[in-house]
Amino acid sequence: MSPHGSAPQRSPLVVAGLLLLMVITGMAIPGQGRINAALSAQTGDPFLAGLISFFTGLLLIAAITFAAPRGRRAMREIRPALRSGAVKWWYLLAGCVGAYFVLTQTLTIGLIGVAVFTVAVVTGQTVGGLLWDRVGLGPAGRIRISPLRVIGAALTVVSVFWAVSPQLSGADKELIWLLVILPFSAGLLNAGQQALNGRQSVAYGSALPATLFNFVSGTVLLLLVWGIKLLINGPGAGDLPTEWWYYIGGLLGCVFIGVGAVLVTKVGVLLAAMGMIAGQLLGSLALDLLVPAPGSIVTTATVLGTVMTLVAVVLASLPDFFRGGGKKGLPPEG
Repeated sequence: MSPHGSAPQRSPLVVAGLLLLMVITGMAIPGQGRINAALSAQTGDPFLAGLISFFTGLLLIAAITFAAPRGRRAMREIRPALRSGAVKWWYLLAGCVGAYFVLTQTLTIGLIGVAVFTVAVVTGQTVGGLLWDRVGLGPAGRIRISPLRVIGAALTVVSVFWAVSPQLSGADKELIWLLVILPFSAGLLNAGQQALNGRQSVAYGSALPATLFNFVSGTVLLLLVWGIKLLINGPGAGDLPTEWWYYIGGLLGCVFIGVGAVLVTKVGVLLAAMGMIAGQLLGSLALDLLVPAPGSIVTTATVLGTVMTLVAVVLASLPDFFRGGGKKGLPPEG
């Protein structure tokens, strides 16, 4: 970013490429969720499934970070960044948000369903994208909220409600309102997590250290929670599966966190969140059509709601097309 608060100029082709990358990155989440759900069913322990997902991701990103010269160089930038104040110590705990997201899945989906959970998370992500961009939590500093961005964010929420409306018909509305705060807060914090990861990526010159510390802090938190669960309820009734694909949830998590950290530095928190939301819906739609899970419903509303979400993302990105990517920003707070 220039000293005057403008992002580097980008051609419409580059912006279109970034939008495509956001959507593809978002597709990793439904894949990870389906794999973790299958692992949870096999082990009889959703907390263990989340821990395994984080731990395998930790092993993978640690190997990549320390094997790559760029990763090792970036790791050496952590201490100077902390000393200079470019990175606060609590930025390194951003991965706890990912662990919290997994915990909200295990605690609420069985009670309110995947559809309501998705609506709550997406609403939180969209509101969080607007909020964190406005207060300057992301690496681009404070970004003015244009009318197109507000309209795009509102259209995203409406689109997701429409896409999942077939699954909401039998929901217990009183129970929803009691439990919706958990996934909503997880989505809100997830947008902040991406902002902090973006700040770290800029400070270190690479997204690898931020991704690594996400998995370190998330794994430690889930290990503590699983340990408490063992003391209270004991181990799950199932066994660890032998098929390899049960253990690639961590790989998909690495893709989402690492690429997301880079995208935030390019397009801001809101647009990155919205693009990945579109990817989540497209990925979920593809899974429900190609490998349907029990209870999955795909109707015209599901398809049209997904398409409208993509329209919302393009609408929010129009300022980037017309300005060649240059966004007028305000100085970061703090």
